[in-house]
Amino acid sequence: MIRLGLCCTFRDEPIRFVTTTAAYVNRLSRADGLVKLSALCLANAEALLAALRFCKAADIGCFRVNSQVLPLKTHPQLAYGMEELPQGDGIVRRFRECGAFASLHGLRTCFHPDQFVVLNSRRPDVVDASVRELEYQAEVAEWIGADVINVHGGGTFGDKRKALDDFARALDRLSPRARSRLTVENDDRTFTPADLLPVCKAAGLPLVYDVHHHRCNPDGRSVEEATELALATWNREPLFHLSSPIAGWDGPRPERHHDFVDPHDFPDCWRGLDVTVEVEAKAKEAAVRKLRDDLDARPGAEREDRRTATPRDSPASRPNAE
Repeated sequence: MIRLGLCCTFRDEPIRFVTTTAAYVNRLSRADGLVKLSALCLANAEALLAALRFCKAADIGCFRVNSQVLPLKTHPQLAYGMEELPQGDGIVRRFRECGAFASLHGLRTCFHPDQFVVLNSRRPDVVDASVRELEYQAEVAEWIGADVINVHGGGTFGDKRKALDDFARALDRLSPRARSRLTVENDDRTFTPADLLPVCKAAGLPLVYDVHHHRCNPDGRSVEEATELALATWNREPLFHLSSPIAGWDGPRPERHHDFVDPHDFPDCWRGLDVTVEVEAKAKEAAVRKLRDDLDARPGAEREDRRTATPRDSPASRPNAE
């Protein structure tokens, strides 16, 4: 069964996650700042429960939780523990209720940390901050039953092999709670499935296969081959990413995401799999619904030019500069 996933926010539904800025909280006393942050955290717990209720009603099987669901949680100067918040116990209890709801109704939850999480950075302070961020998200993931915290491989810094070795070494800094949920995703410029699969195999790390990124940044493997190899890295329900280029495969910058997903970009080899497919489209819940309807209405056979990672006559078929 294909489980379609919604990413973080809504286009039409009146469900909103709230945040604040460090500059604003810095103007407050520590006590007043914690009161403000406590109210935001509780509001986000309520919003998450509303999001999960919507997903159940709309037959959307997975929801990606916003990384800032606890605003400024790991900020260098403003970080806080839940015990410091006036409503800390109630906030945790409400998030756990979200987890109970998700479990009861068979909904999956996951995280995708922001781009500043770079485990293989050459700057120790960036690696330290990345580990703190992953540990925070693992804490919330434990409350809500999320089983994926997905990251990219980071940069190459002029030496791709060393960069991958540094990424693998950084995994040892993570707690079992974070490490057991961590996954890695191929990207549209730097690390392909072929680059990441040896790391996945050596570290026991699942690969979140992004087929759009693979088409933009090909490695000689077909979509079918990459899919099969990615599936083998998982010890639980696999999770993949799907999106379509905003201006089509022949247009400029095909890495940019469209509001919706062209159903012909859905790989035929994914049909019949038991996987989660997160829909990375700007129209959010409308895009998930449209894709589901399109897939239900479309014949099973794919167009040939969407069965490989280099669609015919697309910009991705040309050499990609690192």
